[in-house]
Amino acid sequence: MKALLDRLGGRWGPALAESLARSWRLAVEGSAAGQALARGGRPYVLVCWHEVLLPVMWHHRGLGLTAVISQARDGEHLAGFARRLGYGLARGSSSRGGEGALRGAIRALQAGQPVGLTPDGPRGPRRVMKPGAVAAAAITGAPLLPVRVWAEPVWRAGSWDRFLVPKPWAVVRLTYGEPLLVARDDAAREQATRRLTAALADGVETSAWPNGAATPTG
Repeated sequence: MKALLDRLGGRWGPALAESLARSWRLAVEGSAAGQALARGGRPYVLVCWHEVLLPVMWHHRGLGLTAVISQARDGEHLAGFARRLGYGLARGSSSRGGEGALRGAIRALQAGQPVGLTPDGPRGPRRVMKPGAVAAAAITGAPLLPVRVWAEPVWRAGSWDRFLVPKPWAVVRLTYGEPLLVARDDAAREQATRRLTAALADGVETSAWPNGAATPTG
């Protein structure tokens, strides 16, 4: 798995990742309002756990998003892929360049562009929410849009987040939660953090296709 990630981060990595992603059988479900928001061209804060960033980035290519990606070496694996897919970039994280990345995200939202954030990245703890996504939404008035991922079969990295890479021809399901608006006060931010964590809690490690799931498409 480390060798695969190293290749994704090398000179030919973005092309390799794109070839892999084109083989996936993708299904989309969940909130109708969330799906409409993702396609609608208005600013929002797309939120997913760091481990599922690769399929989330692939599905949302070409939609004008700015991706907040770590300045650390591991972030280069994804930054090259994001550039190839047409994403704008705000580089930084809670541990390195975080304030600059948050300012970049806020500027993009205020300019009418959606932004993508992984609130537990880049070093974890895994699936523990940091404040950046909620802060960006509260400051700009843009809604939060949670998205979960289920995929089978996959590779898992030995990293802190157990980074997920769907294998060739994997079935990949993306599930949108309900959009969430956040007021500026501290109580509203705390409530939004709890609701956002709950919205992302399911659907990442299911070993069997869930009942009632959408039918994969192409």
